[in-house]
Amino acid sequence: MRIMLRGRRAEQSVIDELLDNARSGVSGALVVRGDPGIGKTALLDYAADRADGLRILRAGAAEAEAELPFAALHLLLRPALDRLDVLPGPQRHAVETALGLRAGEHWDRFLVGLATLSLLSELAEGGPLLCVVDDAHWLDQASAQALTFAARRLDAEGIALLIAARDGADGLPAQVLPELRLTGLPEDEATALLADRDDHLMPAARSRVVAEARGNPLALLELPAVLAAGPRDRPPPADPLPLTERLELAFHDRAGRLPDGTRTLLLVAAAEGTGNLDVVLRAAARLGGTGHADLPPAERAGLIQLGERDLGFRHPLVRAAIYQRAPLDRRHAAHRALAAALDTPDGADRRAWHLAAAATGHDEGVAAELERTAVRARERSGYAAAAAAYERAAQLTTDETARGRRLTLAAEAANEAGQLSSARRLARQAGDQSDPALRDRLIQVRADAAVGQGRHHLAHALLIEGAAGAAAQDPRRAVEMLVEATRTAWFSAAPDLAVEAAERLDALRLGPEAAAAAALGLSRWLASLAAGRPVADLPPRPDLAETAHGARPPDTRDLLAGVLTGQDAHALELAAALAAEHRTRGRIGLLPSALYYVATAEMHLGRLHDAQAHATEAREVARDTGQEQWTAQSCGLLAYLAAVAGDEARCRDFAGTALSSGLPPASDMATWALGLLDLGRGQAGSAVARLESLRGPSPRHPVITIWSACDLVEAAVRQGQNASTTAVLPLLDAWAGHLRRSAFDAVLARCRALLSPDDQAEDHFTTALKAHEQDSRPFEHARTELLYGEWLRRLRRKADARGHLRAALEKFERLGAKPWAERTQTELGATGMAAPRSPGPGNLARLTPQELQIVRLASQGLTNRDIAAQLFLSPRTVAYHLYKAYPKLNVTSRTDLAALPLTDAQ
Repeated sequence: MRIMLRGRRAEQSVIDELLDNARSGVSGALVVRGDPGIGKTALLDYAADRADGLRILRAGAAEAEAELPFAALHLLLRPALDRLDVLPGPQRHAVETALGLRAGEHWDRFLVGLATLSLLSELAEGGPLLCVVDDAHWLDQASAQALTFAARRLDAEGIALLIAARDGADGLPAQVLPELRLTGLPEDEATALLADRDDHLMPAARSRVVAEARGNPLALLELPAVLAAGPRDRPPPADPLPLTERLELAFHDRAGRLPDGTRTLLLVAAAEGTGNLDVVLRAAARLGGTGHADLPPAERAGLIQLGERDLGFRHPLVRAAIYQRAPLDRRHAAHRALAAALDTPDGADRRAWHLAAAATGHDEGVAAELERTAVRARERSGYAAAAAAYERAAQLTTDETARGRRLTLAAEAANEAGQLSSARRLARQAGDQSDPALRDRLIQVRADAAVGQGRHHLAHALLIEGAAGAAAQDPRRAVEMLVEATRTAWFSAAPDLAVEAAERLDALRLGPEAAAAAALGLSRWLASLAAGRPVADLPPRPDLAETAHGARPPDTRDLLAGVLTGQDAHALELAAALAAEHRTRGRIGLLPSALYYVATAEMHLGRLHDAQAHATEAREVARDTGQEQWTAQSCGLLAYLAAVAGDEARCRDFAGTALSSGLPPASDMATWALGLLDLGRGQAGSAVARLESLRGPSPRHPVITIWSACDLVEAAVRQGQNASTTAVLPLLDAWAGHLRRSAFDAVLARCRALLSPDDQAEDHFTTALKAHEQDSRPFEHARTELLYGEWLRRLRRKADARGHLRAALEKFERLGAKPWAERTQTELGATGMAAPRSPGPGNLARLTPQELQIVRLASQGLTNRDIAAQLFLSPRTVAYHLYKAYPKLNVTSRTDLAALPLTDAQ
């Protein structure tokens, strides 16, 4: 018999579509949300019942395991553990460590999510897969993060992931995955359901049940028992209790009529929470229980369901009613009995938590056990569980020094788990520590959490405070904090903060032995720039080539300085190496920043298709890992690339996301992109307005102001508003002199040509073209050729103009800069020469960013598994996109790819 549900036709159709998509190879995830008893589990049962042809994995989270890292994930993945050997090394080690199958180093918490995706994809190789997770509001945070990451990267594996969670409860974060929200049944369906199950109710009682149940199916089934158990000589109270409380009372009253031994066993089972029948029976025996003989009365009362080795409550409210309404001393006794029953090494973590639940005051012995639990959780990358265990250990600690240390550890673990608000709260609870090392660690936690929440001003203040305290005893630590303070000033676009950081860096006396000299030089330069100091007052430009061979490994500070100073090739080399290292080591959380700088350098070097692919990946990984800063930064860059291509819809979409973030570097980049879009479409007036908004009396981001200055000059000249460029030329002149890069010299000379009278302009144009030849940024090079050709054509030197216009057209078409190519074709036509027929989009333009990355890696001989490991996808998704790319490239197999030109020409 098929499961039939009343009043859920619309919801069932959504489930049916999810299953049908999985059968056709399209993956999807859906979270079913609603109140207790609203029918979430029934919909999950419906999905399992309709999953013909799909393999089913099913797991349920347990409240008692909410503090045990990866407990729920272990249940879900248990059928796939025999396939661990097929995973890439870092993924295999990460998931084995997470699930307690091996001891090893800490891994990026998101790598476990990638391993989860890979394992599920492996299971789906034999056919479509349905994964069902119930009671996700009780997921341990480590499992929730892994499942969320995997769900967001599902694509072409043929996997349907269906999750049920309560509204407003912790566990799975809301509004991250697609959701189906359940409400009460319509009155006619509620009445029909009640009649299906109980046709003996009097009409008045039936109306009362329907009214009080408010469409909640569980209430419709349970409230008749409440009415039946009430006094016969008077009606139920006129004022209804809240629904869940009424249901809890119903379940508790039902349990209250059972024998003493059965009630004891139910309380122990409610406290145990995982349904381990052996543990429940052994613990109940310590409280006077008689063993299996206590089970049948509870089963006959409809409160529990028994398996061979497990015990489950009929509904979570049954467990809640029995536990919450038991006297406190009885609950404590149950937890102590459970702790005694968990006497094996694999039960140590549960034992510690039961002892903590039974503690009524400070207890160093229990605190020490909890700390050992936290250490084990952290070793498995279960940072949220570690934070909870450290925090509870601190609550049980009497010694203030030990308490401060444990709270510091809790705050650090919460930070690593991405629980930024909890990290700040725990750091505040730790208070002022006398130990300088603990004090610095707490300041760092609070600053990191503030940065993660976009509160750069607060982070800056904390780092300045920490550096002041560390300067005397630990100058190296002071440098590190001030370097971080410089970056917060940059990303908050706050000149006053940058001034403070720059002055403090200038005041440091480190001596020649300071190993951080390279970082210090970079940070002094960046701080001076962000502080709005005149270009002439900036420290010497940092040399990225020298930094790359310094004492410390390069990091994103070097990349930022490199792209800001036009050291494009060196920046790309370092950023690509850093991204490759993050991929190899599974540092998914660090990848977006490196990819962003890869894409920025590629953009300047004219490798626009590559830049789009890497910026797209940076955005997706940043989004999936909850990094708002790099999500917005990547969207700003993608908006600029779309503006070059003339893709108005994509440009405005990405720019809107970046602007809505309120993060200055991203929003300024988006404004520049919109200005360039207007300029490319011939709307010079609106381009001037947008680009001038980036300047103002105190520009928020000086480098974007400088980068966009050449666009402002061109837009203003086209609009006849040369006065708008009064301050631009001196700024560009000073900047080019400071950087000593031919690419900036070329742009400066082009702007001089646009603003000069005709008898002087040509010298500036030729100077610009010579500089471009030495250090070409292809898009800017093509624009100089176009502008020079337009100038020559206006002077009726049509023959001279054609050569420059043809060169510009060839570059624009190679770059995919459609509006600029169309403008160039128009100019060529005006010279009396028919514009050459466009060859149309090349191979790269036919591919999506993801297809481009996959095809390139495949052409190098990498297998689908290798590619999946590099791009943090599943092998089946790689295969899907690879075969989609074949017809676009007119090939039939991966062996044909090696002969194709799959790199951006420069």
